[in-house]
Amino acid sequence: MTTTLSMPPARKYGLVVPTSMGVRLTPAQGQPVYAGTQFTLQATSAETNVASIASSLGVPVKALTAFVAGSPVAYFIKSELSRRFIEFEGNEVTPDSPWGVRHQFNIADSGFGARGPRVTNDRAGEVGLTISSADFDLDKLFDDDGVQIVHLSGLIAALAPNTGKFCIALAERAHASGSLVSFDLNYRASFWKNREAELRRTFLDIAARADILVGNEEDFQLALGIEGPALDAQGDKIQLYKAMTGRVTAAFPQVKLIATTLREVVSANEHLWGAMVWSEGNWYEINPRPIRVLDRIGGGDAFVGGLLYGLLRGWNPERAMQFGWAAGAMAVTLLTDYVTLPSEDILWDIWRGNARVKR
Repeated sequence: MTTTLSMPPARKYGLVVPTSMGVRLTPAQGQPVYAGTQFTLQATSAETNVASIASSLGVPVKALTAFVAGSPVAYFIKSELSRRFIEFEGNEVTPDSPWGVRHQFNIADSGFGARGPRVTNDRAGEVGLTISSADFDLDKLFDDDGVQIVHLSGLIAALAPNTGKFCIALAERAHASGSLVSFDLNYRASFWKNREAELRRTFLDIAARADILVGNEEDFQLALGIEGPALDAQGDKIQLYKAMTGRVTAAFPQVKLIATTLREVVSANEHLWGAMVWSEGNWYEINPRPIRVLDRIGGGDAFVGGLLYGLLRGWNPERAMQFGWAAGAMAVTLLTDYVTLPSEDILWDIWRGNARVKR
């Protein structure tokens, strides 16, 4: 028996995301990092990438994070979050030396043609490592303000033991207050190295309180230990994924919706892009379609952001999935790794394949 995804009534915040903010450096004109001489700077995190679609379309959104006190990088990040209509809260952490806390750097080569993208994360000493439940008034957030969806990412859950505990606490409070919990597993082998048992417990604790799970077959197998197809399995991968999802819902019967994207890489600048959503025992699918790609980073986050926005609007899962697909297709045409929108029409035109000029 499956349960219906019923959206909580309107509250102060439609979406809340815990996150560790950083900056992204991307070489100009699709150059590799080692050959680049000019770089674009942007504020970034996977979780705020998800939140940007809802915030730009008028949904009240809040990021729970931490900042380096007195840092011009922190000032830049705050300015960028405000420009994206994302409210933020976080401790101001003072560095105790020149080697103290800082905001992470994400150095990203977009790739071009036959040369695939390459991403380097420089996260040593990042201020997000300090985040814990004690930094925030969760009683006020959930009991006084109210939240419709808390979106958690495996990136922040796996960052440090205290951030994992913070994500569990948020999931617990959200569940108790009637908020929905969305969990994008985002498994990263480099984060899990020598921490497998600890992080498996953390991810299982969060998943046991989640209403929405996002992940591919690798995420579910490696993060949650769900039996699935071999990672190099041949055959109908969609059917293999569906079979695995049955084991996910058996292990986590409270889950109401499961989503994944489908991506086939033709070249760095051409992908086949699709999506699948399971909800209430029903499957909804978008067969992969060819899309042009300027920079693939952020496409998956945009899909989740569009999907969650649609659910917040009260759309059925299929319509929300379509909006998420279009959000991902738009994200990969941008130099930023996030999508902001003045109106929904932009994405619906992408979904309909309408690229005609509008005057």
